[in-house]
Amino acid sequence: MKPISSLRRTSARALLATGLITSLALVSGCAKSEDDAAADKKPAAQGGSGGAAAASGTGAGGRTCTLDAFGGKKLDLKNATVGFSQSEKEANPFRIAETASLKAEAEKRGIKLLTANGQSQFSKQISDVQDLIAKGADLLVIAPLNSDGWQPVLSSARARHIPIVTVDRKINGTACKDYVSFIGSDFVEQGRRAADRMIEATGGKGELAILLGAAGNNVTTERTKGFEQRIEEKAPGLKVVFQQTGEFSREKGQSVTEQLIQSKPGIDGIYAENDEMGLGAVNALKGAGKQPGDVKIVTVDGTRSAVQGIVDGWIDGVIESNPRFGPLAFQTLDAFTKGQKVPQDIVIKDSAYTKDNAKADLAKAY
Repeated sequence: MKPISSLRRTSARALLATGLITSLALVSGCAKSEDDAAADKKPAAQGGSGGAAAASGTGAGGRTCTLDAFGGKKLDLKNATVGFSQSEKEANPFRIAETASLKAEAEKRGIKLLTANGQSQFSKQISDVQDLIAKGADLLVIAPLNSDGWQPVLSSARARHIPIVTVDRKINGTACKDYVSFIGSDFVEQGRRAADRMIEATGGKGELAILLGAAGNNVTTERTKGFEQRIEEKAPGLKVVFQQTGEFSREKGQSVTEQLIQSKPGIDGIYAENDEMGLGAVNALKGAGKQPGDVKIVTVDGTRSAVQGIVDGWIDGVIESNPRFGPLAFQTLDAFTKGQKVPQDIVIKDSAYTKDNAKADLAKAY
């Protein structure tokens, strides 16, 4: 499977061929950066809700999936039961917004939605999805905790010809056989954009630390890859001298940063691969007597607390990772169940927050 980053080069003509471009409608409202202004000049299928979101590509080379290729029969989505499996405890604003988006779109369309939450336990999430299948789900939307280990679920769904759309993180499997489409951000590009913000904040010189996300999923790998590649390319004067997982949690991000301050007291910048870890880093810096701006922090997500951190001077940039998958997920399922071609990969549009727009656009964060 080709990198998600290549998806942004897909032409509008390829999207038109899928039939999806006619059903994905633009809903504006996100904060925009100079990156977004450039991205807006590119052809894109668009979708979103709740103040955000545009899809900006299909699979590389226009790779699509159809009902005939996947195996199954046409059905009216309005009469179907959709199961949604959330992966993590909804203490994280990203997960709260993600679940709310799915529920709101199902309600808007009058579709029966069964939900389950794995509570950050992979074994529970696998059991949850099997239970959704047993309860009669005709289609599944899954926000995977991990990318690996899904074969029992994929086998059960395939035997019953149940289409699966994954959001936010990928499931390691074969597109149009194990699942229909993946909807998510361009995580490599998120890493690049975070690096650009860090280069600007530090002047391109100094020592950096990376608070890595959880192991075992493509988000962590790709956000790290994009960040390191851009730093190497554009700012050889910046050196990554510390990397440790903060497991995407505020508490772990704080404890890891406390260790960092002890081992690298002169650290110049911290790249946190989600807002929660970044906010944990802020807590650690405050506890160590640091002042806003002493250590430059760039994060990924777009939560209101992190954007407020920019306003307060503790955070230098937040790259949005858009959680509002509901409209795109249901538009994809609707088109697929009608027999139309759908993209195997759909990239949702992300915005960004900086010191220039954070205060004005705080209400648009989630």
